[in-house]
Amino acid sequence: MIDLQIIGGGRMGEALVAGLLRAGGRRVVDVRIVEPDAARCEALAQIFPGIDLAGTPGEAAGTVIAVKPGDVAGVCRIAGAAGPGRVLSIAAGVTIATVETNLPDGTPVVRAMPNTPALVGLGASAIAPGSDAREEDLRWAEELLGAVGTVVRVEESMLDAVTGLSGSGPAYVFLVAEALIEAGGLCGLPPEVSRALSIQTLLGAATLLARGEQSPEALRAAVTSPGGTTAEGLRVLEDHGLRAAFVEAVAAAAARSGELGRN
Repeated sequence: MIDLQIIGGGRMGEALVAGLLRAGGRRVVDVRIVEPDAARCEALAQIFPGIDLAGTPGEAAGTVIAVKPGDVAGVCRIAGAAGPGRVLSIAAGVTIATVETNLPDGTPVVRAMPNTPALVGLGASAIAPGSDAREEDLRWAEELLGAVGTVVRVEESMLDAVTGLSGSGPAYVFLVAEALIEAGGLCGLPPEVSRALSIQTLLGAATLLARGEQSPEALRAAVTSPGGTTAEGLRVLEDHGLRAAFVEAVAAAAARSGELGRN
């Protein structure tokens, strides 16, 4: 029996396999990728030489569902007939109840909301247990997603908020990057210089936050001298309601996630 099968050979499935192999938690012979598209299978074979590639799910000790939301029910029924073991669903917006309904009774299910920085091993994922998931199932899910970033545990009712914050959050940061690059250009910097400075500024600021030695508020205060340039820039951002805009964006995305999950 294969140790782990990942149903869906898209970017997130690929990132998960790469992270597991990089972390040493799995060997390539322990993993099966289920991908019906022949061209994609060929590409995956080049990326992961020796990996088991299949067009349909088979028996496995554990299965990751990484397909489009509309395909989840059908995939679960096929995988359930083959013997999926425990199941981790990373399909956006698909409830635990939907996954469980289409699997054999008693199948442990964990639902997760990862985000795209998992592609570079810096993802942020939240997991929630299904009705038959035990502590060992949650630890298994944490091990898998921990290979591509940080993992936290939440109740399923919180996953819409997670989606609005960390699921959609990278796009908010990319928008900030776009705005900074444009602003640098408007202030006279060559495009390549503005881009390099903007991206490194975001990376450096995020790294300081990740170290956790100071709170965001303390870090902001440390670079804001009274009456100085940073204070003037922050005043403009506050006058334009930047903080409120972020709060409203997260809330709107969370609400939309809830709507999609009910459809």
